[in-house]
Amino acid sequence: MMKKLWGGRFSKDTDKLVEDFHSSISFDQKLYYWDITGSMAHARMLGKIGVLTIDEAEQIIKGLEEILHEIEAGKVTFDPAEDIHMNVEILLTEKIGAVGKKLHTGRSRNDQVAVDVRMYLRHEMEHIHGQLLDLLETLADLAEKNAKTIMPGYTHLQRAQPISFGHPLLAFAEMIKRDITRLEDNHARADVMPLGSGALAGTTFPLDREMVAKELGFSHVCLNSLDGVSDRDFIVEFMADASI
Repeated sequence: MMKKLWGGRFSKDTDKLVEDFHSSISFDQKLYYWDITGSMAHARMLGKIGVLTIDEAEQIIKGLEEILHEIEAGKVTFDPAEDIHMNVEILLTEKIGAVGKKLHTGRSRNDQVAVDVRMYLRHEMEHIHGQLLDLLETLADLAEKNAKTIMPGYTHLQRAQPISFGHPLLAFAEMIKRDITRLEDNHARADVMPLGSGALAGTTFPLDREMVAKELGFSHVCLNSLDGVSDRDFIVEFMADASI
């Protein structure tokens, strides 16, 4: 069992019912790749600006790479009492010692989870976008092959005019095209890097946010730290797009 990084003032273990209620690892473990990727970029940047020594940054990055491989090999059992961010941080500290705790310099779990979710959802949208393009191409091919295949067209649940089978196929193609543009629009709003926002009001460390954004593939950095840690519009927007 991992040792908690919090709870030093408590003399007894947390009640299991409370731990189960608060546990998020059953679903936020999906963020492990993005959490580790974001942390490696953060460590590399801290080394560049001199907050960490180059050796410390390299130790952290190497440790994170090993943890990533261990997770993907199925060798890690996550502590259900901690979220994915704390699980990774505890694993890192156990692996490389006290220097692992320096990874959290200049950031908060608030901006950490914000960047993790943005990277995860951005990746999922890109995957769905590719699937929609494949579907669009398939519909177009089928419509072309069935341009002269006659079928009844319906209105008010009754047969009306004769149409080609390609006609309703291209109707679905138009719907898919709208789905694609909605997703692209949504992707642009998710493509904003919030690291550097800290808990809510930034940090006094001279972080190179543009360096991290570039390494993580973000087009922009957030311009307001309060909005950076609180914005979840892009998630709600994706849910609406998926529903449509």
